Amino acid sequence: MKRPVRVGAGEKLVLTANRLLDGRIVWRDHDGHWAARVGAAEKLDADAVSDILEGAQARAQQDGVVGVYEVAVRDVDPPEPVTVRERIRAHGPTVHPEFSVEAGQ
Repeated sequence: MKRPVRVGAGEKLVLTANRLLDGRIVWRDHDGHWAARVGAAEKLDADAVSDILEGAQARAQQDGVVGVYEVAVRDVDPPEPVTVRERIRAHGPTVHPEFSVEAGQ
């Protein structure tokens, strides 16, 4: 079982996964759809995320995603992931800017 994510002051949670079709990192939006940009992610309170996470994990296959889990973000617009690992997933690889997520859009 995965450890619960710690949420500090001024932080919220968002849901992330990988799209099965192409492996892209996606973020769950307000409508329950999966978007390619972290800016579209729905920010959730820690006490509300459990049910939404369970529902998203149960629908993962039909939504075409895998590995659904929660990520702590700073409560700003757009949300900014707290950990380095999740910032890299949100903004692209730590290589030449030509290969970043934003360059491909």
